[in-house]
Formats: sequence, C-alpha cells, structure tokens
Amino acid sequence: MKKSNTQDTTQKKLSNFGQHMGYSLAEWTEGSASIALTIADCHLNSAGIMHGGVLATLIDTACGYTLIHNPDPEKRRRAVTLSLNTQFTSAAKVDDKLVATGILKGGGKHIKFLTCDVKNQHGQLVGHGEAVMKLF
Repeated sequence: MKKSNTQDTTQKKLSNFGQHMGYSLAEWTEGSASIALTIADCHLNSAGIMHGGVLATLIDTACGYTLIHNPDPEKRRRAVTLSLNTQFTSAAKVDDKLVATGILKGGGKHIKFLTCDVKNQHGQLVGHGEAVMKLF
C-alpha cells in the first residue's frame, strides 16, 4: 500500500517515545489508523511476555493517530487522552508482529470516542481498548 505524503511526513516525525518503542504507522486514513510493532526483548515483563504497558501504548497511539488524521499537512491536529480502558486477551512474545487498529466511533465537536483491537500476525486478538480523547 502506498503511503500518502501526509503519512510520510508524520512517520518521519514520530515522537522520541515512539522511536524508542519501535512502532510504526502502518495505515492512516480518515476514521482509522494502524500502528505496527514487532515485539522485542525490551517489550517483555519479568514473566517473559509483553508488558501490559506496551499494549496500552499501542491502543493509545492508534486511537490518537485516528483522531488527528488530516489530509492537509499544513493543518495539523492535536489531541489528548482523557480516558483509556484496556482488556488483555492473550499474551504476546518476542518476534510476534502486532497491529493495533484504532477506529473513530463518534462524539461531539471536541470529545471523541474510539476503539482499538490489537492482533498478532495470526489474526488472534491480543488486546482491546476504548479511549475518550479531546481534539484541539
């Protein structure tokens, strides 16, 4: 899939945290965004599986990108998370390839409601989340 110029520009401007985590923007359209991450040793907890904070980060990031999408790179949108709920449905381990896909569900002018599913390379649900975000 060919990336848009907006996506290319945004991809180059991932936050320092995003670069440190190692995720990438896989798909970005109006009303949806997908964040990809291959699990590495640095993402594991002491039990040897993906740390729950990694899942929460993927959900928060996918929902955030979903909300700030704008086809005009000159009109950058910003948003903050007001509430984030996560459900952990299965474990992820090193070399698992995860994709978190956020979807805009609705809301008013500034407060928006989003959902996100995180699946592994086999299509198995690893986690799910809901976010309430404020658009500026």
